[in-house]
Amino acid sequence: MAYKISVVVSVYNEEDNIRPLVDKITQALEGYAYEIIYVDDGSTDRTVEVLRSIEHPHLKTIVFRKNYGQSLALMAGIDHASGEYIATMDGDLQNDPDDIPMMLKVAEEGSYDMVAGNRANRKDGFILRKIPSYIANYIIRTSSGVHLKDYGCALKLFKADLAKDLGLYGELHRFIPVLAHLEGGSITQVDVKHHPRQFGTSKYGLGRTFKVVSDLLLMLFFKKYLQKPMHLFGNAGLLLLAVGIVINLYLGFLKILGQDIWGKPLLILGLLLVIAGIQFITIGIVVEIQMRTYFESQQKRPYKIRNIIENKES
Repeated sequence: MAYKISVVVSVYNEEDNIRPLVDKITQALEGYAYEIIYVDDGSTDRTVEVLRSIEHPHLKTIVFRKNYGQSLALMAGIDHASGEYIATMDGDLQNDPDDIPMMLKVAEEGSYDMVAGNRANRKDGFILRKIPSYIANYIIRTSSGVHLKDYGCALKLFKADLAKDLGLYGELHRFIPVLAHLEGGSITQVDVKHHPRQFGTSKYGLGRTFKVVSDLLLMLFFKKYLQKPMHLFGNAGLLLLAVGIVINLYLGFLKILGQDIWGKPLLILGLLLVIAGIQFITIGIVVEIQMRTYFESQQKRPYKIRNIIENKES
């Protein structure tokens, strides 16, 4: 069956939220050809049991052997989705499925590859949820060049071809808009509803802010240097090598004048800079070769074509 939309829901210990959310999605997508894909990320409560007990013609459940994290859960759901569009959302009832038809309309009318949700009136705790989110949003926005208000809203809608190319490894679900931008996707953001959590407990807190910073470094590398890593490592290596050579030439000149330079901290610094410069240049060459292998072994191209327009003479 050809589906218009696939709804991917990643869950971890959300037994009390399963049935209400399935009912809400079913009501919201009445009249659409849709499927619901639940991905259980190693729950230790009755989440899987509840999912198995639901009789629904369009419900599919993927059960992980252990807890892999939200990014890989989303990846698994997207991999198994067959809809023309793919919507992702949390399984805690805070996202509202009623927003999905509106987001689908925006995507189709504006020819957008991705429509991200913005929790305009967020119903979360201020210290443990809102403050970390504000910090993370500010860091991502100012560093990535992708200017959205809310990166953390799980409710997002994609064209299927973009979603399947995102590469959600590690914990990169926080950077889905940045990944979509790197793939050349056109992105917009719309206000969506947000509800307070009724059942269960949140799995997020202040600790995720520090993870955002480390993941952001990876995103910045992807954005600026994935296709030209030698520009990063090579330039840094040449700079270190040049400074090291200048220091060593200076010390060599002092040695010619008869001064004792052995054991001086400046000599050690000069030698370390030369060695570090050579290593950075070598790393740049190796990463450049790996980058070319990555694209060529999978027959990928380092560019994305939106469409081809042929202007033929009449």
